[in-house]
Amino acid sequence: MTVLDIAQVRTATKADVPRLARTLALAFHDDPAGRWYFPHDASRLRRLERMFRLLFLPKLAVPHGATYTTDGWTGGALWLPPVVEEASPIENLRLLPTMARIWGLGLPHAMRGFEFQEKLHPHEPHYYLNILGVAPEHQGRGIGSALIRPILERCDRDGLPAYLEATTERNRALYERHGFRVAQEVRWPNDGPPLWLMWREPA
Repeated sequence: MTVLDIAQVRTATKADVPRLARTLALAFHDDPAGRWYFPHDASRLRRLERMFRLLFLPKLAVPHGATYTTDGWTGGALWLPPVVEEASPIENLRLLPTMARIWGLGLPHAMRGFEFQEKLHPHEPHYYLNILGVAPEHQGRGIGSALIRPILERCDRDGLPAYLEATTERNRALYERHGFRVAQEVRWPNDGPPLWLMWREPA
């Protein structure tokens, strides 16, 4: 991976969904959030890939034009802009069949996690970094920083804050280098792993 490859960050489209879903699944296979949502080792990678391919990328991220990847699909950053409104009950019902395909009997557990995260979100307008993942073999090369840079520059230009939930101490340190600060530390439901709520004021 060269510096040029790292710098080739672009907006993701529907055509990127299959390859990017695989990358994100690999990135989150050993992440505490991935383990919490998909506790079974044997099926985690397959279900993570299905989640990104069927739900997160095509329905919740790519349509808003704030999802970024690289030409080699080495990673992805899934942002939600402040103009995105909270899904209505009817829209949530429409997602249930897809979610059932992903989680099966584990759907109530997953719903508990989504509700938990949703209640933590700040109410003032902000950019929300829902997902940032880099393929394990490409981590530590600056790709994560390159992927979040376009929106952080937009936040600074437009005077908007940004919010995210960090799932590991390593990720927390990365975000702190980009101006995020820990607002609160919580734990996933059922005495799960820690989660750091992080906020960034525009520069």
